[in-house]
Amino acid sequence: MSLNTPGPQPPRWLDRLITKYCPPHLLEEVLGDLHERYSMRVQRDGEPKARRQYSWEVLRYLRTVVFQRQPSPFTQPALTDMLRNNFKIARRSLYRNKTYSLINVTGLGLGLACAILIFAIVKHHLSFDTFHTKKDRIYRITTEFHQDGVTVEANVPQPMGKAFSNDYTFAEKVAMVFSDDETLVSIPSSEDNRRFEEHVAYAEGAFFDIMDFPLVEGSKDSLLAQPNTAIITQRVARKFFGEENPINQVVRVSNKWDYKVVGVLKDMPVNTDRTDEIYLSYRNLKDYSNWLAGDSWTGLAGGMNCFILLKPNITASDVDKVFPALSEKYYDERDAKMFQFKLQHLSDFHFNTEMGGYISKGNLWALALIGLFLIVTACVNFTNLATAQALKRSKEIGVRKVLGSQRSQVFWQFMTETITITAMALVTGYAIAQLAIPYVISLLKLPPGFDNILQDTELLIFLPVLLLVVTFFAGFYPALVLAGFQPVLALKGKLSQKHTGGFTMRRGLVVGQFAISQLLIIGTIVIASQMRYARQADMGFTKDAIVMFPVPERETAVINSLRNELSRIAGIEAVTFCSRAPASVNWASVSFGFDSRPEKETFDIVVKAADDQYVPTFNLQVIAGRNIDHSDTVRDFLINETAVTKLGLKTPDDALGKKIEIGLNNRKGIVVGVVKDFHNQSFHEAIEPLCIVSSNEWYSDFAVKLNAARLPSSIEAIGDLWKRTFPEQVYEYEFLDDQIGRFYEMDSMILRLIQVSAAIAIFICCLGLYGLVSFMAAQKTKEVGVRKVLGASAQSILWLFGREFTRLIIVAFMLAAPLAWWLMNNWLANFQYRIEIGTEIFATAIVTTFAVAMITVGYQTIKAALANPVDSLRNE
Repeated sequence: MSLNTPGPQPPRWLDRLITKYCPPHLLEEVLGDLHERYSMRVQRDGEPKARRQYSWEVLRYLRTVVFQRQPSPFTQPALTDMLRNNFKIARRSLYRNKTYSLINVTGLGLGLACAILIFAIVKHHLSFDTFHTKKDRIYRITTEFHQDGVTVEANVPQPMGKAFSNDYTFAEKVAMVFSDDETLVSIPSSEDNRRFEEHVAYAEGAFFDIMDFPLVEGSKDSLLAQPNTAIITQRVARKFFGEENPINQVVRVSNKWDYKVVGVLKDMPVNTDRTDEIYLSYRNLKDYSNWLAGDSWTGLAGGMNCFILLKPNITASDVDKVFPALSEKYYDERDAKMFQFKLQHLSDFHFNTEMGGYISKGNLWALALIGLFLIVTACVNFTNLATAQALKRSKEIGVRKVLGSQRSQVFWQFMTETITITAMALVTGYAIAQLAIPYVISLLKLPPGFDNILQDTELLIFLPVLLLVVTFFAGFYPALVLAGFQPVLALKGKLSQKHTGGFTMRRGLVVGQFAISQLLIIGTIVIASQMRYARQADMGFTKDAIVMFPVPERETAVINSLRNELSRIAGIEAVTFCSRAPASVNWASVSFGFDSRPEKETFDIVVKAADDQYVPTFNLQVIAGRNIDHSDTVRDFLINETAVTKLGLKTPDDALGKKIEIGLNNRKGIVVGVVKDFHNQSFHEAIEPLCIVSSNEWYSDFAVKLNAARLPSSIEAIGDLWKRTFPEQVYEYEFLDDQIGRFYEMDSMILRLIQVSAAIAIFICCLGLYGLVSFMAAQKTKEVGVRKVLGASAQSILWLFGREFTRLIIVAFMLAAPLAWWLMNNWLANFQYRIEIGTEIFATAIVTTFAVAMITVGYQTIKAALANPVDSLRNE
């Protein structure tokens, strides 16, 4: 209803508001009175001021008169009605602001997807070997070498298990386990004598009393107590025997020894570091190697571990106190100081990279921190855009408050909108994570069972917690700002930036976003540069076009025949038989004596067995003396420059003609030459004292240098020869540069993670920047129009927008650069040979950030700069 009174008419929407809520018997009187006063004000003050006064009178009347007689829908509804109304209003608001909603859902969705995946990865690693029921009491004995410094190994001398059991009563169970590399295992009962490469271990039966690897077939009594017995996992049983019963079946190891299967273990869980799936009786270790099974306390072999289960009332410190006495009992005075032992708890196995752990806890927490950074970046986006949009909603908030809404109701209305957006983002993020799982498994080399991690119970608990946390941090501040609007200022349209937290608050948030992005960009550049350096730097030997093949048999006649046959294959430039390539996991590090000195040296020397072709094949440089002669046994020695220095010799020539006796069965020989230092491990480790010695019995590989132009045909011909020579073996080979690349698997994984994280962080920043510049363009429409009318150029208009973001990027860089420098220097400290963090890295980071920011804001700023000022000023 509206009265047709003469004179100027007030806004019709206010008449409709009164008609809706005013009691019918008062309606004509109220409207007549208000219209009369409106006409008087128009004559006295003018129409604009009269309209504002009329609006206030209507709202004041509805609040003070009408709602005292009739309950207001804005006062105190039932909780369910309030929630229903809040979600209905939230849905309508998000639908009206589609761009704003899409930017927020996309940004938060990406951040949440990364958080979900990183949570799953971190949880996976933290769960390693936590399923053992006696995990609090499971340890292994480790060895500390006290020489020039202190180095640690997870390996122990073979007699350790027996000595510890006999001399002390600390443990309920003690078990020795020797894990071998991939070993040839065949099935003699099969028609085609099937052959496989499997991880094999020699273990004492007590190992399965310590660890919880359940036996599903066979008897646990006297497990592996008898020689020539084996237990296998369900996976191996299916692979070897199909549907047949594996118990009492025979497997043949290395084409030499037969073992009867007496038990089947449940398949190994994905969260254990034990990769061995065939366990042989420890009593057969002497068949594999007399030296390994011997009683030497000074020889340590990789893979030789001693596991113990402590009694309930015994602590690790109790045991560590007696180890010095054990060393004094089984070593002479010199070696007792060198060989020290300590316990390592089961929970440290997976994370101690010095002793073969997969990933350090530092790297794991860095990964978690990256996930947190991405969540923070997404939340900052939401907060920025929400506060920027606040001015558009000022009149809505003003009307709500005048009509009776309390501050808490406005707050919870906006929080409802936030949780709606966050819930949509969480669903989007979970879907993205589900799609990304196969790529994550490939990227991080995770086990196949990891693809079910997103159905994990703990993750399903984590998701609602994540929803609430993100809702709170993203929405709390904007909701507080909106709820705090003064209705008078809101309805008068007099709210400004300072009432929405101002540019200062949003500047701080944008700076935080840019700082995180630049931190990740700098990290990516540094790690990528170090990886490039590791791949391209001179390692002191040739590694290109060299292929490594295993040597299954070490008989002199077999090796000489194979050498002659290989020399006839076209495309082969050189062949050498050796224990390992120049850069490899050390084959043996042993004590040694030099030049008839009364005492052994205070440091160990790395031994690499090789023939006389090793030096020319890998292009090693002999800087003094000559190369070793061809020989089947130990006779000549080559040592490196580091050995010369540590021996206290002034020049390499001083080492020539001196005797050496190494601790591998006390082999003796003469130093005939000195080679220039080459990297015998990764760039993580320093170059060690090293000697090269000839001995057929130690050869495990042969290396072939190929002509790159004839690579495929040469490898095929080598394969044919290899299969004729070793028909019972599985044919395999590996390029040397791929072998060296495995040194940096973890570093490469970290690089890929940071690259992906940096890309996502930058993309989220771009979404936020796009939203903010769109809002700024809308807010400054009339300002830009006025500037253009007064003669401003398009360039000056572009700078009007660009200078704000330029300042923010520079401030963010000043915050990010010192932190990135400190973090990356700490990471590079893991490398003995590394790059320097130069200014070009930081310059690249800030230029990249500027380029991304300019591309993001470019469209909107150019559009605003080129807009016709007539359109923006037409209504003024």
